[in-house]
Amino acid sequence: MTAKTPFQFPIRIYWEDTDAGGIVFYANYLKFFERARTEWLRALGIEQQALKTEVGGMFVVSETSLKYHRPAQLDDLLSVTAELAEAGRASLTLRQQAWRTISGEQTDPAPQLLAEGTIRIGWVDSSTLKPGRIPATILKALQS
Repeated sequence: MTAKTPFQFPIRIYWEDTDAGGIVFYANYLKFFERARTEWLRALGIEQQALKTEVGGMFVVSETSLKYHRPAQLDDLLSVTAELAEAGRASLTLRQQAWRTISGEQTDPAPQLLAEGTIRIGWVDSSTLKPGRIPATILKALQS
C-alpha cells in the first residue's frame, strides 16, 4: 500500500444512512469519506489516536467541496476512495470518490460514480488546537 495508489474502502448502505425518500442523505457522504480517510491512514501505518497521544497532534477538516452525481440506496455496496492530491507543510488535500459497485436492487455491470470531492485537512496541536507543521515522518509516509 502506497499513498499514491488510490485507497478503496467498502461501505454497505443501511437504513440509518437513508432519508425519507429512501436514498442516502447527502451529508452522509462526508461520513463515508471520513471513514475511508481514517482507514487509508491506518493502512499507511498512521493511527489517528496514536497521533494525538504520542505525537501530540491531529488532523482536522478545514475545507470540503463535494459534487453529487447519483444517489445511493438501501443495500448498495459502495467503494469509497481516498488519495493524496497535495501535501503542504501544515495541510493535505485529498481527492475522494464514492462508487456504487453493487446495487441493492440489481447487479450493475460497471461501477457508477455517485459523489466526488476534495477534502483539505490541517494539522493542529492536540491540546491547544493551534495549527502547526505536519511532522516530517508523517509526510514521508504519506508521500511514499
